[in-house]
Amino acid sequence: MQLAQGIRQVGAKLRRMIGRLGRWLADLDPDVALKWSKRLGIVAVVFLVLYYPLGMIVMHRIDDDLTFGPSAVDLTADQSLTVSVVSALIDREVNQNGWVANDPFFLPSALLDNMPNYQMGMVGALARFSFELTDQIGRLRGSSQTDPDLQDASGLLQYSGTRWIWDPAVSLMPTASSEAQYLKARKALNAYNDRLARGEAFFERRSDNLLATLDRIALDIGSSSAALDDRIEKGAGQLIDTQGDDVFYGIKGQMYGYYMILRALKSDFEPVINDRDLNQVYDQMLDSVAQAASLQPWVVVNGAPDSQFMPSHLASQGFFLLRARTQLREITNILLK
Repeated sequence: MQLAQGIRQVGAKLRRMIGRLGRWLADLDPDVALKWSKRLGIVAVVFLVLYYPLGMIVMHRIDDDLTFGPSAVDLTADQSLTVSVVSALIDREVNQNGWVANDPFFLPSALLDNMPNYQMGMVGALARFSFELTDQIGRLRGSSQTDPDLQDASGLLQYSGTRWIWDPAVSLMPTASSEAQYLKARKALNAYNDRLARGEAFFERRSDNLLATLDRIALDIGSSSAALDDRIEKGAGQLIDTQGDDVFYGIKGQMYGYYMILRALKSDFEPVINDRDLNQVYDQMLDSVAQAASLQPWVVVNGAPDSQFMPSHLASQGFFLLRARTQLREITNILLK
């Protein structure tokens, strides 16, 4: 209610300003008014020409820093590094880099393409991991009650990444924005981690939980490889494939999110990984995921995979996806024994 009232007040102020400007021009000599109208028109055109391109340059950021994240030494006893990393990623993309996937038309970032797909791909990975955290890792056993904070976080991370504070397709009244929901999810994750430190929550570091989590990630990567294959087939031969970069950066964000999760899981499940002698194969898998997350060509080309002059960046990305998926399967096979 307060937000709607604020929007109406801003609209009323703008109408009053435009009205005063119109009256000022009407009181001027016709020749002077014409000159001022032309000058204002030129200023408006120059502003629009510069506003969007410069604004897009300022706002655009594909943050694929593989060294990002809190250290295990920064956590108190029994807290989860993986949960802390997920929380830190949400904070970085919403509060620091700025969530752009839902920006309205009057902001220059609304015209960005690669960054919003990257951000939504990353949150998609966090959301899928939150399912496993809620259903398996954060419960004592399958028959026990789900953790309320993890359940809240999992639901909130499923929220559409393109929802602004006002969406007439949903309601004429203001609604919850994407970033507001993701910040609520972060708050719930932090509350869960705090309760872990106090011994009031569970983070079951068992081999079967690690296996189930890696299986879920491998399935999701397999789905992404199918999306790449579909895009390669549909876009191959086109001089400019406007959808190819959307798929590429969406999967890049997904793989970056999974890299951060998988790296942190290695720390959280260190006893299991050491006991099963998984360090070497796990590190090889992380390298493959990091390769997929680090690809960032100047222009995404969706040429034929065997092209001499226009190779397919989507096919290159797909190679690292399938390599990482194969290595994840190797790890889960060892965990099964």
